[in-house]
Order: sequence, then structure tokens, then C-alpha cells
Amino acid sequence: MKIKVFQYILAGLLTLSLSACGADNRSVKEMDTKRADQNITLEVLNPKVEISTEFEQMVKEYEKENPNVKLNILTFGGGANYLAELKARFAANKGPDIFPNGGYEEAKAWKRYLEDLSDQPWVKNVVDEALEPMKMDGEIYGMPVNLEGYGFIYNKDLFAKAGIDTLPKTLSELKAAAEKLHSAGITPFAVGYSDSWFFILMLNIAFAQQDDPDAFIQALNDGTQSIEGNKKFEDLTRMLDLTVQYGNKDFLTTDYNTEVSLFATGKAAILKQGNWAQSKIDQITPNMSIGFLPIPINDDARNDALPVGVSNNWAVNKESSPEKKKEAKKFLNWMVSSEQGKTFMKDQFHFISAFKNIETDRSGPLVDDIIRYTKEKKTLTWNWFKFPSRAREEFGYAMQAYVGKQLNRDQLLQELQKSWKKAEQK
Repeated sequence: MKIKVFQYILAGLLTLSLSACGADNRSVKEMDTKRADQNITLEVLNPKVEISTEFEQMVKEYEKENPNVKLNILTFGGGANYLAELKARFAANKGPDIFPNGGYEEAKAWKRYLEDLSDQPWVKNVVDEALEPMKMDGEIYGMPVNLEGYGFIYNKDLFAKAGIDTLPKTLSELKAAAEKLHSAGITPFAVGYSDSWFFILMLNIAFAQQDDPDAFIQALNDGTQSIEGNKKFEDLTRMLDLTVQYGNKDFLTTDYNTEVSLFATGKAAILKQGNWAQSKIDQITPNMSIGFLPIPINDDARNDALPVGVSNNWAVNKESSPEKKKEAKKFLNWMVSSEQGKTFMKDQFHFISAFKNIETDRSGPLVDDIIRYTKEKKTLTWNWFKFPSRAREEFGYAMQAYVGKQLNRDQLLQELQKSWKKAEQK
């Protein structure tokens, strides 16, 4: 505040001095223009709809500390395709200054827009594995948002009511649990298949259960392996069949928000989501007794695992002005190094931290289960960002057609293989 007062006094003295000398006021106008030019507006595309309110609160704190900066936040997620929004904005030369990128193939596809962030202070604090998605040619092009895990979230009270004493870890055991819930008058699964994006996370299970997921993906790329005839993908369809058989009947018109609401209000016992749903569940029913189950696609022992990985990464638009890029980097550093930023990450966002200098909030049962599975080394890899981006978009629609009985099992696997092959040829 004292600095501002001093600036105003200085400006006033300078004006008087110039007037006294008979000079015009062009110099003063130039100073005012320069001061105005220092005001910077950044556009940020936030893909984490579940923390939209908290994220904007954090931004306001940053703006208080940096009064020359205005951050316009566009939240685009929760089933909405933020990639389509990004493509439209960049095509119109209106790309945001900070935007999400999943890494791997997505990073390669967007590399022309990615600023090199290798020299940023936050890099030294990142858990090593969390840098991998955005690492290309030894350089770092994105800051990890957080770590996340997903699976079947289950209502412990409804499981007890149905007499389920042993938690299911295989497909046969999950089917037996669904039958018990159904017999007790409880809808087993809350199913929202109007959003195609979560099919990709379920499809990931079949990739993650390959003996070597990366080698399998490379073999798909060079044509020596195929999704058709691969048992893991056949197994996956049987798990999808189970959710449809024992889920809410309007599953094709049920979206993410409705699906979570069905579960959080006790109208269904199992929800296929990740720890990102914790905040929305808490808003509807605080202190709900819940936990994670794996998503089993067969009776193999490796089903007892949760997929855990980097949810997304913050990228800085390489085509933004130097001033905006400088301020964007400053904001990202503030988010993960300042006391206020770290407090929001832990206590407001409830993130599983990808940073060694930020604690993870352990108050939520879903986070606790993910950390327990991780410590026990019972995790599966995240692979969908390694898919060709065009194929990833088509996969969701094909699986939507399958659960809607427009495709049978063989036709689905054929469509998945065609999409991959077609994307690789472009």
C-alpha cells in the first residue's frame, strides 16, 4: 500500500513539474499507458469441474497478491470434452494461456503449442514418475495437476445390509455381490453411460492387464497385435454387461452428475468413478461410509488393483506473448510453492499430491484406499493418453453403441481395432 501511495505522489509531483516548465503532458500520458500495459489478463482452461468453485477462490487470492493480473477461468469437464473446446479455440487463434494436456501422445500432438517448462522451480519437487507424461526429448512441457485413482466406489452400509461380508475382487465375486444386492432390493450399480469419456477409463483396464502394456500398444501401432481376439478385451465386455444387467435402467441417458447423485443418495450401491468424485459425494451426503473396490474384468488375481496415475498436466501456451507466458509460469509456481497455494491443493482441492513439498489430505476414505493400494504395490497403469487421439475419441462412442446393443461383442472389438488402425495411418 505504501508503494502505491508513493507512486501516486511521484506521479503528481512529476505532473506539476512538467506543467511549471510549460511542457505538454505527453510524458505523463506515456507513463499512464505504460502502467496500463502492465495489467495482464490470462485465460485458464480448467478441466477439473469438481473443484471449479475452490479453484476460482484460489485464483482470487492470487489476484489479491498480484493486482495487475486478472485470470479468467473457463471450467470445462465433468463429461464435457475439453479437447474439442481447445481445438476450437486454437483454430480460432484464441488458445488459452494455460490449458490441460494429458501427456504422451496428446503431448506429441500439441507440442507446437507447449512452452518448455524444464527450468521452472517446481520441477525439482515433482515425484519422478509424475513427470513422464509430459517429458519429450529430455525436456518438460507440463506441470502435473495431481495423482488420482479410480475403481468401483461402494457404499459400505448397503453392502452390510445385503449381507456381503467379503469384498469382491474378481468378476465372479462381483457378480455374486450384485445378485445379493439385487435380492435385498438394492440397485447394485449407478450407471451413467450418456458420457462417453468414462468408457476410456474402463477400456484402460484391458490394456493395463496386458503382460506389458507399453509393448502391447507398440505392437498395435506396428500391426503385430490386435484388439480383436485379445481375451482381456473380451473379458472387459462381460464386466460392462454386468453393470448394465444390474444397473439403473436409464443408463444411456444418465450423465456423470446424475450417476454420482444416485450413489450419494443411497439409490445404488456401487459407483464407477475415481477419488475426484469425493467432493461431490460429500456435498450430497457428508461423511458417507464408502471405499474403493477394484474393477475386475475376469477372475485373475491381478484384478485386485486400482489404476493410479497423473490426472492431467498444466501447459503454458507457447504462442502467448512473452509477458503472458512469464505471468503464467509465475502463477503455476505460486500454486505449488506458496503457503496459500499449497493449502488450497491440500485442504480445498483434497488432491493426492504429485509434489514432494505438498502434503496429501488423508481425511477422505477414497484417498486413503488409493494410498493403501499404492503402498501395497497393487496398482495398474494409466494408458489412454498413449492411444492415438483420434482413436480415443472413437472408442467411447463404439462402447456406448455396445452397451446400447447396437453392436455385439465381436463387432465392438472390430470397431476398436479399426479405429486404432485408421488413426495410426494418419
